[in-house]
Amino acid sequence: MSPTVTAASLVPAALHRLRDETLDPQQLAAYNLYLTAGPAGLRLGVADVKRNKFVALEEYAAPEADTTLAQQLAALATDHDLLGRTGWNRVRLAVHNRAFTLLPAPLFRPGDETAYLGLHHALDTRHESVHAYTHGGPDIVSLFATDRSLSTWFKQTYPAGRLVHRTSALLQGVLQQSENNGPARVYLSIGPRQLTILVMRGKQLQLCNVFPYSTPEDLIYYVILVMQELQLNPDQDPVMVWGDLTHDSELFSILRKYVRNLRFGNRPFDLGYSYRLNDLFEYRYFELFALHLCE
Repeated sequence: MSPTVTAASLVPAALHRLRDETLDPQQLAAYNLYLTAGPAGLRLGVADVKRNKFVALEEYAAPEADTTLAQQLAALATDHDLLGRTGWNRVRLAVHNRAFTLLPAPLFRPGDETAYLGLHHALDTRHESVHAYTHGGPDIVSLFATDRSLSTWFKQTYPAGRLVHRTSALLQGVLQQSENNGPARVYLSIGPRQLTILVMRGKQLQLCNVFPYSTPEDLIYYVILVMQELQLNPDQDPVMVWGDLTHDSELFSILRKYVRNLRFGNRPFDLGYSYRLNDLFEYRYFELFALHLCE
């Protein structure tokens, strides 16, 4: 740790700390813990297993100090009454980065993860580790890299936990809301400087990719490019959006200008949500909630 970086400066700033009164920190076996980590910071969700209901949501902004996600998680866990504790029914952590690829499950051979990912990402084996997650429904394997310090912290803290890529949570959530023989649909998940585009035809995955952007013009360029490549019509074909934007934001304004059939997405179906979350926009935190659908 740099001498100029104090322990206090590693702790992410709390943006939301919403908890249902029924949450009992002394009965962790009754709950699932879900975490997402990426450029937007850290997000934490707790779901009551028996009631199939989210009873807590917390969001933390990344500190200004130059820190890793592992440092942020470790610093937050120091004085947190939930994070870092053991005894949960299930723990999932979704990482948000561009270092991933998807592969049809019949083509996947265990042990070749690094070779597959190397076709799409220049892996730094000193600082990164490679992981795999198998989607049962679409018969797809997700291969992705994470910062080695993050995967080490997670494995040491939650030996039975599972790492997944953020796109896997998005895909599982979209599959839940897709019709078997439905038309082609475009799904957008917008985060800080990263846009995830998912295209489905019914329950068949057509495309999944993460694009970097710095301006609203960059964002709409990728959306229109993908739609044109897949012969979709921005004036007619439906586009659903989740993420970190508002109805009056510049990002939404430019999307609405070029995409006519645009609407905000809903939370994952068949799950309960505490009234404490009622003031949050329905289209936010989709991947965090959708982790509940990842086995």
